[in-house]
Amino acid sequence: MCGAHLNRLHSCLYCVFFGCFTKKHIHEHAKTKRHNLAIDLLYGGIYCFMCQDYIYDKDMEQIAKEEQRKAWKLQAFTPTVVSHYQCTMTGIGEKYSTWEPTKRELELLRHNPKRRKITTNCTIGLRGLINLGNTCFMNCIVQALTHTPLLRDFFLSDRHKCEMQSPSSCLVCEMSTLFQEFYSGHRSPHIPYRLLHLVWTHARHLAGYEQQDAHEFLIAALDVLHRHCKGDDNGKKANNPNHCNCIIDQIFTGGLQSDVTCQVCHGVSTTIDPFWDISLDLPGSSTPFWPLSPGSDGSVVNGESHVSGTTTLTDCLRRFTRPEHLGSSAKIKCSGCHSYQESTKQLTMKKLPIVACFHLKRFEHSAKLRRKITTYVSFPLELDMTPFMASRYSLFAVVNHQGTLESGHYTSFIRQHKDQWFKCDDAIITKASIKDVLDSEGYLLFYHKQFLEYE
Repeated sequence: MCGAHLNRLHSCLYCVFFGCFTKKHIHEHAKTKRHNLAIDLLYGGIYCFMCQDYIYDKDMEQIAKEEQRKAWKLQAFTPTVVSHYQCTMTGIGEKYSTWEPTKRELELLRHNPKRRKITTNCTIGLRGLINLGNTCFMNCIVQALTHTPLLRDFFLSDRHKCEMQSPSSCLVCEMSTLFQEFYSGHRSPHIPYRLLHLVWTHARHLAGYEQQDAHEFLIAALDVLHRHCKGDDNGKKANNPNHCNCIIDQIFTGGLQSDVTCQVCHGVSTTIDPFWDISLDLPGSSTPFWPLSPGSDGSVVNGESHVSGTTTLTDCLRRFTRPEHLGSSAKIKCSGCHSYQESTKQLTMKKLPIVACFHLKRFEHSAKLRRKITTYVSFPLELDMTPFMASRYSLFAVVNHQGTLESGHYTSFIRQHKDQWFKCDDAIITKASIKDVLDSEGYLLFYHKQFLEYE
């Protein structure tokens, strides 16, 4: 009729007629012919045009399951005929079928009726990591990633399908194994030697036993995971700023808009770049800091306690998004004036990711200066991002650094359940209070969106 696909194709159960549901061609057929029953060819549901609703039929559901199973088998044995992408998009079948236990599995379930119950006091998912020689920077990031809710759900549901020639060199496969180890219920510390070897292999600048930067490791790990996911079926193009639908980009990628305004003709040049984290300047650095936000008199704003003179995470974000005059030493060529002119630059959040990671720039490197900035920054459990974009976030992990620029140690706080926090210090995990978390110095702050929107 309309020649379009992906419009929920239905088949009439009275005659040989196929019509799409979205553009109501099957509705027109039903009205004209008085053929009031049709079947959804993707899911096997029966639609009644008299009731204007789907109706349940046990026998039809069983037939639909059998036909789906046949389609999946056909898809598995004919990879050259039609790609998985085409199969999924045209409705031939889905990648994952429902689990149907075999007789052997049913027997095992009958003989092992005891189930592991998740309670508020449950410690499944808490596991220490052995320090393999100055690898605390890696251990604290692994703790943060393994407690990222959507990433955990992805790996524990076995969603990764490796397309690499050598799965042993795939970092995503190793992360999948790591999640299985963390949530297996074992309490002894895990030895992440394979993960360390793969990081050394794929991010050579991190190889060796010297102390590395946890922030640098996070970005390198996300980059390698993103590249190794690209061969996955989940790595199809998407509308996020990285134009990739892999699990890393779905969770961590946001879009940062940069507007450069010419001071002569006021023409605006706009670019949007993807980001995995936001690096924030701190008071005490060589970069001039913006005045504190309202509430610095000891009140509470955005869930942050404002002790007089205390810098907050919101202060840092306001400074990050303020207009900045680039000056005569950084003139840009204006497309309107066709000459080099002074300009102002302003950064805004175009798209916020599901997990927002804020990097507090505590390590300052310059020609004259190398030091650590220890300025205390107040950060909240619940972060309201509405001054920058309409979203609310909850804190679930904090990475801290103790020591100096030359030598130090990384630890992390992770949230296990609501209001239950633990401190991870390599192989040692201890219970922590909310006060311990919020009073900590903070180096990397991980926030998760409270509400997820459909796209």
